[in-house]
Amino acid sequence: MDALLRILNLCKKELRAILKDPRSRVVLFAPVVVQTLIFGYAATYDLSSAPIAVLDQDRTGASRELVSKLEGSGIFQRVENLVDPRQIAATIDTKRALLVVHIGPNFERQLEAGQTAAVQVVLDGRNSNTSGIAGRYIATVVESFNADWRATHSASAAPLTVESRAWYNPNLETRWNIVPSLIATLSMLQTLMLTALSVAREREQGTFDQLMVTPLRPTEIMVGKAVPSILIGLIQATVILLVARFWFHIPMAGSVFTLYTGLLIFTIASVGLGLAISAFSANMQQAMLYTFVLLMPLMMLSGFATPIANMPEAMQWLTLLDPLRYAVQLVQRVYLEGVGFRWILNDLWPLIAIGGITLPAAVWLFRHRLV
Repeated sequence: MDALLRILNLCKKELRAILKDPRSRVVLFAPVVVQTLIFGYAATYDLSSAPIAVLDQDRTGASRELVSKLEGSGIFQRVENLVDPRQIAATIDTKRALLVVHIGPNFERQLEAGQTAAVQVVLDGRNSNTSGIAGRYIATVVESFNADWRATHSASAAPLTVESRAWYNPNLETRWNIVPSLIATLSMLQTLMLTALSVAREREQGTFDQLMVTPLRPTEIMVGKAVPSILIGLIQATVILLVARFWFHIPMAGSVFTLYTGLLIFTIASVGLGLAISAFSANMQQAMLYTFVLLMPLMMLSGFATPIANMPEAMQWLTLLDPLRYAVQLVQRVYLEGVGFRWILNDLWPLIAIGGITLPAAVWLFRHRLV
């Protein structure tokens, strides 16, 4: 009970140190809103390659010709052949393919009869801009197929049409993909900086020695430093969530409880990383330098700016060490897809592992610096 009381008192002290200055409060929360609005309106994605899955229920010369034109475009790479329409959902959900091309069983027969045949394209709307560009490339390939078919079969009308469906983002709006990802990304930027400066600030202001003569143990000091940062990180995530929901009107499909459980675990892992930097740094200048050096790789390897599948294989392995990678995936799946705990376990346990490493490492570094 005494240890808990000491930790609570230290948490109050940390919150007062962070929030007592009105300018500090503005710096903590105003940039989050501004950055969310900027990303929501200005950021876009480009298409470099598009993995596709093909469900060819016709298996005729015409269907093979269409698939061959898709693969010969230089944009689409077939990564999977499906045999049943029920496989489409799993293929899109697990991101094995950006889109699924579904050719019906009467494809060639309809073309030979002079009828218009439809090809269904199921797009992954979570990557809205890329999916939209991929859909336009599909339309270009279809136009080429139609031209060749008219030339060889003396057809007057366009024999083939495309019916597109975008899952999880029916209007293919870029901000539907970007803004929910900012819930994790921007809160991590602020939280990491805040925790990285916590112990370093005590050393620079000369209050570190006063803290050490208190009954607080090193572990209790770390907990007292961590809890306020976790609370502020969750508040920042809430601000971004509210902007996404009520400013950009992006509907949330999943559970708030599931989302915040994942965000809590992610914030703890981020705070552990920040505290390790803070314990290692001798002053605030070093802490800020180390944080900025670390932030850019974390951002680039998270899959937020560019798809992980487009990175070199060595970089893809390196992303496994990035807590932001799992948080971005988790937020997108809960917010846009509406999945539950069962479907985000593969993102939760790496975050728990990272937090289980960074927090003890911060305590060890803190003790080591005392010697």
